[in-house]
Amino acid sequence: MAGGGLEASSPERLREHQWRRFRALAAEVFPANPFVGRKWRAAGVSRVEDLDGWDAFYRLPFTHKQEFVEDQAAAPPFGTNLTYPLDRYIRVHQTSGTTGAPIRWLETRESWEWWARCWEAVFRGVGVTAGDRVFFPFAFGLFIGFWAGFEGARALGALAIPGGGQDSPTRLHTMEALGATALVCTPSYALHLIEVARERGLDLAKSPVRITVHAGEPGAGIPAVRQRIEAGFGARAFDHAGMTEVGAYGFECRSQAGLHVNEAEFIAEVIDHATGAPAREGELVLTNLGRAGSPAIRYRTGDLVRLATAPCECGRTFLRLDGGILGRVDDMLIVRGVNVFPAAIEGIVRRFPEVDEFLIEVYTRGSMDEVRLLIELTGAADLGRVQAELRAALGIRVEVVPVPRRSLPRYELKARRLIRRQAG
Repeated sequence: MAGGGLEASSPERLREHQWRRFRALAAEVFPANPFVGRKWRAAGVSRVEDLDGWDAFYRLPFTHKQEFVEDQAAAPPFGTNLTYPLDRYIRVHQTSGTTGAPIRWLETRESWEWWARCWEAVFRGVGVTAGDRVFFPFAFGLFIGFWAGFEGARALGALAIPGGGQDSPTRLHTMEALGATALVCTPSYALHLIEVARERGLDLAKSPVRITVHAGEPGAGIPAVRQRIEAGFGARAFDHAGMTEVGAYGFECRSQAGLHVNEAEFIAEVIDHATGAPAREGELVLTNLGRAGSPAIRYRTGDLVRLATAPCECGRTFLRLDGGILGRVDDMLIVRGVNVFPAAIEGIVRRFPEVDEFLIEVYTRGSMDEVRLLIELTGAADLGRVQAELRAALGIRVEVVPVPRRSLPRYELKARRLIRRQAG
């Protein structure tokens, strides 16, 4: 196992490791990083020695995404979450902007190597080896996306194949021509490749691809989505979680019993979203331990998770998220008093193989929010059955509307399948 022998360690050994790493991080960051210094001093920390144990750590303030947005607006272009002079940084990336203004992030040589190690742990967890040929159908722009995954393949010793600047048919040809054995992309794009291959009479299940790794969306953690990807590629599909602000923190193992958090490199907390108190099911909070140049400390990710309690068959003792990422705090819909997450809708829709793509429309009728589901079909489908299953699972009526094929957008990166209309 990766993780410096910590993946199957005792909780006591892991906590000692994390505390040692955090204190070293704090000693580096607190005196030199204006963003962190302001926050901690406002919380009563006057010197690093004040951080004398875990109780002191849990008194540190949470960090919110909006703070980074406002900081960069006030001190453009990179803000003040910088521990070193600018000439120490070697890479710039930014968030996708799907949940607000994009945030720029700088990496030092050390933090970029740290990213690669975190992704190497992802690959080792799912069974990718140095003998694999890993294909990345990714545009390689400012969005960090799979840049770090590409570096992780290098760190592992695998052959990394870039798929930037190609359309989907060309990517399928490249994968076949170069004998790709692993695919790394969003779950939405994997489904799109299956669709394109089907239209061209290609059987991806006969390709050498044996493992697919997915990030950017919670789709690969949804059983119906995973099953569709695995059937299309004839390969095992694995979930992964990461964020530009935080790093590549979550990976599946071969047991596929939820996401392991890489606690060798991250401190993880789960809190009640409203109160901030510790919880078994709630919002994930992360502190990265290898990114001193621009750290995220007690960062509220906005991801909703549920802690697993039973040991994992793989033997890892790292914290495990049952069902992966359950949804986003800011994606939750309240429809006629019922909490609904888009991931739950996708989990139902993907059970129907004749549904190629979908879009969730939220609109206001009178004073209430309503949901309409637009679906593309490859063949005849019982719309009443789709609607009945949605109602049975969600407890609300969802209007289901068929739309012409290829009328809904496809996505290479994070899919935007939820839109809000002004009126019904």
